[in-house]
Amino acid sequence: MQNQTFGNIDFSIENQVGYISINNPPANTLSTTTLNGLSKCFKQAQADQSIKVIVITGTGKMFVAGADIKEFTEAFNDSQKGKTLSQDAQAVMNTIEASTKPVIAAINGACLVGGLELAMSCHLRLAADEAKLGQPELNLGLIPGFGGTQRLARITNKAKALELILTGRFIGGQEAEKIGLVNKSVPLTELMDESKKLAESIALNKSAESVKATLIAVNEGMTTTLEKGLEIEAEQWAQLFETENMVEGVNAFMEKRKPDFKG
Repeated sequence: MQNQTFGNIDFSIENQVGYISINNPPANTLSTTTLNGLSKCFKQAQADQSIKVIVITGTGKMFVAGADIKEFTEAFNDSQKGKTLSQDAQAVMNTIEASTKPVIAAINGACLVGGLELAMSCHLRLAADEAKLGQPELNLGLIPGFGGTQRLARITNKAKALELILTGRFIGGQEAEKIGLVNKSVPLTELMDESKKLAESIALNKSAESVKATLIAVNEGMTTTLEKGLEIEAEQWAQLFETENMVEGVNAFMEKRKPDFKG
């Protein structure tokens, strides 16, 4: 297993999976330093051809318990500074969401404010039953500013998003699964094993081109009309016919054997 550090971010690689762990105790807050480290680490993982799937989690008992409140005080009475804080963080979240490699959030503890916004930028989310998820920004006289007002409504629904934001209440992993906010909730002791199993099931068993095409089709299709989305799907489908892995996959199916995908 390879290990690197990017500021407040720990990074390792195992079985074609890149593991990004936010390490900014005690709450793993998304300070500017943390966000910059996360951005650099993520871009390296995205560019590394040996990595097929990326997992993001938190070190210790927290996933991410929010943004760095001290930095907010520097923007008092300055809306432009406030906007810059929001847009800089949104840019990191957008980069993660636009990844052509699947990104899994392994939510091991408190996942609040910017933490939930980070988790929602990931493609898949696993949560510990014991985790606490929420968007309590209104308690600070704010609103979610790192993408929460937009992604929460798209992932769940408008009414549920408004309920969680307006009340600021926290929900556990099982309720998060029930409303579709996370894919699965498991006991904390099983979280990383389940995350590893999910990541490796994709990294080791699926064609990298097909995975990339899926993410492009779904991500780009969600931002446009159904008609345009179908065009995007058809284009991604068509391009796969020129890949060796598509030929291998079809032949393996007809020959009733496991495909041997390359790359």
